[in-house]
Amino acid sequence: MTDLPTWLELGTAAAGAGGLGYAKVRAPRVYWSLVGLPVTWGRFTWSYRNTMEVCGLTVQPSGFRAFVKRNVARSEVRPVPPKVRRVRPTTTGLRVTLRLPAGLEPADIAASSERLRHAFGVRSVRVTETKPGYVELRMTGYDVLARVKLPRKAQPRDLVVPVALSEDGTVFERDYRKVPMALTLGATLSGKSMYQRNLIKGLAQLPVALVGIDCKRGVEHGRYAPRLSALATDLSSAGRLIDALVAEMEERFDLLSLYGVSDMWELPAHVRPVPLVVLIDEVAELFFVISKKDEPERDRVVMQLVRLGQMARAIGIYLEVCGQRFGSDQGKGATALRAQLTGRVVHRVNDKASADMGLGDISPEAVLAATSIQADRPGVAVAGDTSGGWSRIRTPQVTPNEAAAVCRQFSHLTPELPFLAPFRPVGSGIVPPMPTTPPRVPQSVTE
Repeated sequence: MTDLPTWLELGTAAAGAGGLGYAKVRAPRVYWSLVGLPVTWGRFTWSYRNTMEVCGLTVQPSGFRAFVKRNVARSEVRPVPPKVRRVRPTTTGLRVTLRLPAGLEPADIAASSERLRHAFGVRSVRVTETKPGYVELRMTGYDVLARVKLPRKAQPRDLVVPVALSEDGTVFERDYRKVPMALTLGATLSGKSMYQRNLIKGLAQLPVALVGIDCKRGVEHGRYAPRLSALATDLSSAGRLIDALVAEMEERFDLLSLYGVSDMWELPAHVRPVPLVVLIDEVAELFFVISKKDEPERDRVVMQLVRLGQMARAIGIYLEVCGQRFGSDQGKGATALRAQLTGRVVHRVNDKASADMGLGDISPEAVLAATSIQADRPGVAVAGDTSGGWSRIRTPQVTPNEAAAVCRQFSHLTPELPFLAPFRPVGSGIVPPMPTTPPRVPQSVTE
């Protein structure tokens, strides 16, 4: 009986260790809050100054400060690291606000982010400039993108659609007011279609008109027909639909001119036209032609798209372009169109050239991150914009049937637009089952 307390203590310790091990795998947020956060915070506090010195993120103190240190405090004069202004724990990591001394810039901290990651023992470190002279280190304590689940409060609103989770634990949102035109690239089975399904699922719940251009006979967008105001399934109908969008753009500009404003959102609510989001599934299909006689028509359609990309933001028409690759080898006008697409999301690609097409004009580090995405992690992508900022994201799992069900549920939000009436998809877009027996061929009858 005297050994009973000892066995109870050992059993309790073993159960606690086993519980922490289980939480580390199955509930990483719990493990981080109980174990990872205190350990990381202590390591950061204890080794901060030495780490900054080793990484070359210090500057020589001012002459007055050196004089005080040497003659008043009688202490050694050491280089000055960035001043820690705030340390804020989160459920996924740690956020540290630093005040940069004279002589350091945010790019210096960002260039050492990998070294800081290893020194502090965290999963990733992202550097963000909050205001002049201040940066924020966003540390992630574990692999946030391993099991993606958006928080319940992340709901579509206005023209903002939450579509993925960033590696720092924040929600990646597609904001059409801030980034009106975007390009999504990715190889087969990279998760590009998953990203598009999450986007359509969110857009279907908003009072916007959805226009689909799917030149693969509508195999991707056909199931979303109840929520689409227009759908083009081949190159010919896509050209006519784009012409109709350009004509609508010119009429909306006339409306802006009539009211003396330069943006659709400045119009009175009772005359403001409905926003349109144009979803292009495979942009390369708009560039491919069979013979040279079709090239003038192809060039005209592409130039119409370029016009939409250049001017349509002001009148509430937004482009969402997807493809496996999108470069000058597609044909005339491809580079001009790509230059109008501010937002960039690049999934796993087959070659570095494809990553350069989407992220080469943003950041060399973003290109490297895109080419290092593993094939067994579909949905992981690198998102950025032409301002130079980028981050890794991953979309949650959404099946085609789930996205189609949301489109049917919110089909009453589909606006009736007269200029899109000829392109309105008929039916639900469900393909009838193939016959189990070959069709009967009529036989000729001879007398």
